[in-house]
Parts: sequence; structure tokens; C-alpha cells
Amino acid sequence: MSVKKDFKRITTHSLHKMKAIGEKITMLTAYDFSFSRIIDEAGIDVILVGDSASNVMAGHETTLPITLDQMIYHAQSVVRGKQRCLVVVDLPFGTYQGNSKEALASTIRIMKETGAHAVKLEGGEEILESIKRILSAGVPVMGHLGLTPQSIYKFGTYQVRAKEEAEAEKLRKDAMLLQEAGCFAIVLEKIPAVLAGEISRSLSIPTIGIGAGNETDGQVLVMHDMLGINHEFKPRFLRQYLNLYEEVKGAVEHYIRDVKSGDFPNSTEQY
Repeated sequence: MSVKKDFKRITTHSLHKMKAIGEKITMLTAYDFSFSRIIDEAGIDVILVGDSASNVMAGHETTLPITLDQMIYHAQSVVRGKQRCLVVVDLPFGTYQGNSKEALASTIRIMKETGAHAVKLEGGEEILESIKRILSAGVPVMGHLGLTPQSIYKFGTYQVRAKEEAEAEKLRKDAMLLQEAGCFAIVLEKIPAVLAGEISRSLSIPTIGIGAGNETDGQVLVMHDMLGINHEFKPRFLRQYLNLYEEVKGAVEHYIRDVKSGDFPNSTEQY
């Protein structure tokens, strides 16, 4: 049975305490000041400034095109809106793979220019050197295993990962390597629920799942998906809490009708 502790401010240490006492961790993406303020005031534990901004904010097909400068802009906006939660920023594609010095330089820019608290990198053993170099500079790192969207052209599909034992064993190994390197948490994306539960129990650091069942230590969703803004995307793991696409569209249609008919503004809405 989970319990809830009142954390006045969420830190990486808070997340470790939450795992220890069985309190689930909540994480959502955000990309601007207004939504950051709403989500933070609602009591979210972690805001992820995700490279999913490439999809939901810029309209790209994949996360690959978004730049470091663009991620910094989004993170700056989010940090201005939060009071309590932890803010984690994705390192975008091309800013850390294969070059640990570039990974550290990218991270330093994010930390100095945004005021965020941590960065997230996709991958396991192959990016370990970059993770260690970032951690050596005192910056907290969140890992990300399973389906890693920055590697979409390598996988060729967004299907569930680690269904075969060889890939599952690599994922287990990578998770332990990330913990041993010093990552404070790991996102597990779109892997079998049984495997996610096994890995979560084997680690002392928290796991945060997306499409990975309910045995992880927390959950993350893309804000635009759970609010129904991105109405075309409806995978099995998504629970849509609103249908903002239809609500906003309806409000705009109502506004158009009122303006066209001369009803807006009325006598009480003018000077």
C-alpha cells in the first residue's frame, strides 16, 4: 500500500525517499511557462522538458530535429513557471552520443542558461562515458532505456522493446550500469510490464514507466497526449484525461460565431 509524504520541494533525494516508502512518482512533460505553472500547482513531482517538443510543439515527425538552443528556450520557460517540482531536460539528439566532452558542454549550457535541475539521456552502455563525464561535473542524470525515440531510424518502429530475451538481458545489464554510474532515476519506455517490474525491484534508484506497466516506481506521460490536445495519438498505454482538442476547437468556433454575428463584444465588453 502506497503512502504519501508532503515534500515542500522535490529533489533527486526526494525521489529516492519516495521509492523507499512506496509512494509513486508522477512526471509529465511541459514546454512553456503557462502549462508549467498549472502542472506544478497541481502537485506534479517532476516536469520533463522533453525532446517530444519536436513533435507536439514544432510538428516534426520524430524527436531528432530539435536543437539544443530550442530545448534551452523551452526549459527556460518551464523553469519560470515552477515552484515545487523537479525539472529534468532532455539532451537532444546529436549533443551527447559518441562525444562525452560535447555531452558535458551541452549539459553545462542547459544548467547555466535554464536553471533546470537535471538532464536525461537515452541509452545504456554505449553512452556510459557521456553519463559519467556529466555526473563528474555534479549534474544529476536521469537514464532512459527501452524504446528510445532518438534511435527510431535504428529500430524502424515504435513497437514494444525487449520482448526477446537477448534484448531483455541487455536492458537489465544497462539498467544496473546506469545505477552504478550514478544516475538518480531511469525512464523505462514501452517494455513488457513483467520485465519493468523485475528491473524496478532490482534497482535501488527509482524507475519511471511509460508503457511499462504499473510496477515501476512512477509514471510519465506527454502532456499533450494525456490532455487530448494531440488527438491522433492513442496507444494502449495512454489514459486520456481530457479531450482538449474538441473543447478548444469548440470554444474557437463559438468565438468565430460571436464575432461574425456582432454579438462580441457586447455593451458590457467595451469602454
